[in-house]
Amino acid sequence: MADESMDSTDFLAWIAERGTESEKRAAVMLVAFEGWNDAGEAASDAVREFSDTWHAQLIGQVPADDFYDYQFSRPTVRRDRHGKRVVSWPSTQVYRATIPDSPIDAVIIRGVEPTYRWQAFTSYLLGIAQEQNVQAIIFVGALLADVPHSRPIPTTLSSEEPELRDMLGAQEATYEGPTGIIGVLAEASTNDGIPGLSLWAAVPHYVGQSPSPKASLALVKKIEKMLHVSIDETEMREYAEAWERGVNELAREDPEVAAYVKQLEDNQDATELPEASGESIAREFEQYLKRRDKNRRDNWGDNGPGDTRPSS
Repeated sequence: MADESMDSTDFLAWIAERGTESEKRAAVMLVAFEGWNDAGEAASDAVREFSDTWHAQLIGQVPADDFYDYQFSRPTVRRDRHGKRVVSWPSTQVYRATIPDSPIDAVIIRGVEPTYRWQAFTSYLLGIAQEQNVQAIIFVGALLADVPHSRPIPTTLSSEEPELRDMLGAQEATYEGPTGIIGVLAEASTNDGIPGLSLWAAVPHYVGQSPSPKASLALVKKIEKMLHVSIDETEMREYAEAWERGVNELAREDPEVAAYVKQLEDNQDATELPEASGESIAREFEQYLKRRDKNRRDNWGDNGPGDTRPSS
C-alpha cells in the first residue's frame, strides 16, 4: 500500500517545475478504461467524479472506428430528453480541467479498452499528452480479488520512477504477466519520458459486478491525497454505505456466503492487506478472456464472428 506520509505538495511542485517550458500550464493526466482494467467499473467511476467536479471540458476524442470491434464492444441505444433515438458508440474521450487552488491542471482520459492496434492507440494518446504539457500520468484500475466487502478496500500505488516512489511512498512496479491497455500505456509513457503511477483497487470478487462504489471511493481518496485536493464525497460515501448494507443482507440470507466472507475477514485481519499481485492480475485476465469468449459464443454461436464455416 502507498505510504500515508506521501508529500503531495512536492509532487505538484515537481509537475509544475517540469512543465515550465510550455505555454500551457503543466498537467497531470488521469486515465481509466472500462474493460479488464476496471472491475466493477470502480476506476472509471472514480475518474468520472473528478471530471464532473472540476467541470472538465472535452478537448478531443480518439477515432473510434480505428480501434474498436463493435461486435465485442457494442454500441448502445438510448433516448435523449426530446425522445429522439441516439446511438452511443464505444470511444475514448479526452478532457482538460482546471484544478482549483492548484499549480497544475488535469487532463482526463475516459474510455473503453480498445480492441485493435494498441500500439497506435497508445501513440495517439501520448501525442495528446505531449500537446497538453502532461508531466505525469496516474493510471487508475481495479481488479477482482479475494478480499471481504466489509473491510477497507485495499489499494496499491506503484511506479517505475524512483523519484516518484520516494515522493509518494509508492512501490516498485514488479508485476510480470498478461496486461491490459493501462499496462501498455504505462510502459509507453515511461519510454516517452512521461513518468507514470499505477493506482489499483481490489474489488471483492463475489460482488464484482458494476457498480462498486466502495472501491471507487477508495480510489478517489487516494487520488485526493496525491493531488492535494478535496472533492465532495457525501453522495459517494452514502452510496458506498448503502452498497455494503445490501451485500451484508445478501450474505445473511446465504449461510455459505456468510461463512466465506467470515473466512476472508479472518484471513485479512491476521495478515497485511492483500495487494494487486501478479498472480491475481493474471488470474483475473484469464477470467476476463473466458467471459469474453462466452459472450461471443452467446451472440454468434460456436463459430464466433467472422468464422464462415458452417455450424455442425
